Amino acid sequence: METRHEGYTVSDDLTRFDIERAYHWISVESYWGAGIPRATFDKAVAGSLTIGVYAQGGQMAGMARVVTDRATFGWVCDVFIDEAHRGAGLGKAIMAFITDHPDLQGFRRMHLATRDAHGLYAQYGFGPLTGADRWMEIRKTYV
Repeated sequence: METRHEGYTVSDDLTRFDIERAYHWISVESYWGAGIPRATFDKAVAGSLTIGVYAQGGQMAGMARVVTDRATFGWVCDVFIDEAHRGAGLGKAIMAFITDHPDLQGFRRMHLATRDAHGLYAQYGFGPLTGADRWMEIRKTYV
């Protein structure tokens, strides 16, 4: 799938995806993925519906991933916009792409976690986790 937003292209075509740039963003610049091993990141990208945002010259300006079975659930993660392209509505363009994507329709639930973008995600129907006391996790540092 591919959409346009004010001179940018949003696409899930992995042949366009700049894995080197994306790895730098997540492993160095993000608060949530600092230090992720390269092999782990590559496996995560390959196993997800991975989205890139591309400027007119083709350079990747942002990304996101949706971890999903394409039937019942999705986990939106690794939403990142390059600093030079922030303020252009690309976070909204990514979320519109996700909410419109044919492989991401009809889910019982879609989740995400954020420290600082609650207002953005609320515009797309996200709210506090219902029944948070029922959820459990195993949390490990990168191995």
